[in-house]
Formats: sequence, structure tokens, C-alpha cells
Amino acid sequence: MVVKKKDVSVEDLVAGPVKPSLPPPPAVVPVSRPIMTNRPAYRKPYFAPHSGASRGRPVVRPYRPQSNFNGYVDNRVIPDADLPTEEVSGMLELSADGQGLLRPDFSPTNKDIYISSSQIRRFNLRPGDLVTGPARQPKDNERYWGLLKVEKVNGVVFEDGLKRPEFDKLIPIFPNEKLKLETDKLKLSTRVIDLVAPVGKGQRGLIVSPPKAGKTTILKDIAEGVAANNPDVILMAVLVGERPEEVTDIRKHVKGEVAASNFDESAERQTRVAELALERAKRLVEQGKDVVILLDSITRLARAYNLAIPTSGRTLSGGFDPVALYPPKKFFGAARNFEEFELNGKKTKASLTIIGTALVDTGSRMDELIYEEFKGTGNLELHLSRKLAERRIYPAIDIQRSGTRQEQLLFSAGDYEKIVTMRRMIDVLDQEEMTEVMMDRLRKTKD
Repeated sequence: MVVKKKDVSVEDLVAGPVKPSLPPPPAVVPVSRPIMTNRPAYRKPYFAPHSGASRGRPVVRPYRPQSNFNGYVDNRVIPDADLPTEEVSGMLELSADGQGLLRPDFSPTNKDIYISSSQIRRFNLRPGDLVTGPARQPKDNERYWGLLKVEKVNGVVFEDGLKRPEFDKLIPIFPNEKLKLETDKLKLSTRVIDLVAPVGKGQRGLIVSPPKAGKTTILKDIAEGVAANNPDVILMAVLVGERPEEVTDIRKHVKGEVAASNFDESAERQTRVAELALERAKRLVEQGKDVVILLDSITRLARAYNLAIPTSGRTLSGGFDPVALYPPKKFFGAARNFEEFELNGKKTKASLTIIGTALVDTGSRMDELIYEEFKGTGNLELHLSRKLAERRIYPAIDIQRSGTRQEQLLFSAGDYEKIVTMRRMIDVLDQEEMTEVMMDRLRKTKD
């Protein structure tokens, strides 16, 4: 008998049921690639502001005002206070960017002191203010001395809340107080001026003179008379385009401040000296002072402005630009007498007197134009005569053409009547005889 073999299954071989399953998928390994990053941009090394290190100079620590715990910032003190200092003072001259220089003299020198704009705003400083304080010497990369602290302004210790008037807001009036000029019996020039063209506080006077007529001598006599008879008046002499020897002579005779620029200096420097002197006079007037400025001359000042100011494209007679007439007129027009105003709780008076010279008969049409523009702006005119100077009659004052507006305010009623009578008596004489008779009579009297 044949035995049939049984088929063997998988379950029989493994002794159990079989579950169908798929093999696990193979693991995916990512491809390793180099990390891509952006290239860093080049950065310029940092330097402190205005340090100059990028130009090869040492780094300077930037200025940071000292402060306390109350949040108050003291702008009066700047760094480098531990350096050797020196007490300095100078007149403030502002620049276009708000910073300034303190000039010990009216003209630029190597001892000028730099003052920051923060200090100018802190103390409400104005051009022409006399500022005093300690300053340090300039460093290797600096040009000027540096002011460390403002201690005094115009000789007064600064106080917060202290107000002072503005020059342009004061009320002008006619001169009503006479400045006596007579000093000696033999000084006939000042004696004649006291009679025929008296000078008052706040006068705007013009000495019209041809060349070599003695205008500089008369200016020196006026300066001597003001200093001798009016010690409270501050005297200043402003010389524009003058000869160096004349400047030295004026410095010896004038007992006051002298702001001078020689004829060989640039027109810009001549105008800057005159402007700083005027600003200084204005600051003194704001303090209640009487100031007298002797200007020699308006003609040269106008010529300097004609060269310094950019041209406007228009031209007057003699090649003069009409725009150049405004600054000298502003200078001359600053002279005025003021009503009483309040200063530090008190009523006070002040005045600014300007006596300038104008050149005529020079053969220049420009000089004639300048005189014609200024002859109606003053309230005093003193004319010098070429004929009298050629005959060696000094002072060569043309009495008939000289005079002062509103002169009755400068004399008492009795003295004014005598002046009018004298004028009527000598008016019948001609110009030369009039002056000679006046000189002879003055020599025979004491005063």
C-alpha cells in the first residue's frame, strides 16, 4: 500500500501562524554639505567724534558737561580743569556758527581765547561783552586758548535771572547835556567848538575836512577835553585805515581804549575792528554808561566796506556799491541820547556820542559821494577851511558853516542869547576875517 505524503506548510515549519509584514525601509542619510554663510562686511574702526585719530592724531576724550545727582548740568566748566590756567579777559566776537572768540585787543592776536556756544547761551552773552575767567594754553593740535569757566561779565559776577536792557529798544531823545571841552586858555580849538558847535551827550557829529586842515589835531584836542572835564565818560578812539605813526600818536594822547587798523591791512580786518568797537560801546551803554567814540574816518570806513561786502551788481558815482553804504550808516547812526530806563531796579540814563571825520576836496568822486550821503544824518557839523589852513590860521574852523542842531538845549537861556548876539555881530565879516577876529578875542579872555 502506498502512503501519500502530506504537504508541509510554513506554519508547520515555524510551529505557529505567520503574520505578513514588510521589511523596514532603509534609513535615509542626508548628504553632508559645507555650511554656506554670508561674508562679513568691512567696518571702519570707530574713532571719537572730532578726535582726529583717523588723521593720525591721538584720540581726545569728547566733552561731557559735569553734572550732579539733581540732574543739573553745569556748562560753565569744561574738561582739563587740572591743567595750568591763567586769568584772562577779552571782548566777545561771535562767528556765524554761534561760537566765539575773546579778544584781549580789538584786533586778532595770538592770545585770543575760544569760548564754546554752550557757555554763550548759558550766560546770554552778546557781542562786545567783556568776559573774564580762567583759561588754559592751547594743546599741540589747537590754535586758541580755551576758556574753562566764565567768572565775570562786564566786570560783574554773573547771576541767574539778571536782566539787562537791549540797546536797540532804548528810546532816543535830543542831546540835552553839554560836554565841556575847554581845558586851557591856549587851546583855542576846543574853546571855539564850545561856542559855535557845542557837543552834547549823545551827539552825532561830523568834522568835514579837506586834507592837511588839522582834523587829527582837533580830534586829539576833543579827546583831551572830554577826559579832563568829564571823568565819568568812557572814551574810545576808532582809527580805520590810518598811518601807523598816527596810531601811535593817538594812543599816547587819548586816555581811553583805541581800536586801530592800519591802511596796509585788509578791508575785512578794518571793518571787523570797527564793528567790535561799536558793539563794545553798546554793551557799556546798556550798563548805564556815557560813551564817546572818536572815529577817523567815516570815509575810509565806507571805502573798506565797499571792498569787503560782496558786490550787488549796481554802482553809484565813483564806483561805489550802494549796498556798502548801509554798514557805515548803521555805525554812525548808533549815536544817540536815551531816556531814563530801568537797570537793576533803578532809573538810569546813558548815551553814545560819535564824532567822525569826513574827507572832502580830495579829487575823488567816491569821497564826495560818501560826504553827500552822510551830511544829513548828523546833528552837528564842524567844517574846516582849506583857505584858512593855507594861510596857517589854526584851528581852521569855518565858523559860519559850523553849528549844532537844537543847540538851545545845551545852553542856559542867558548863555544862548549871548551866543546868538555874537553870531549876528561876526556875520557881517567874511569867512577869513570872522575866524581871525574870533581867535583874537578868545586870546584876550581866560575862558
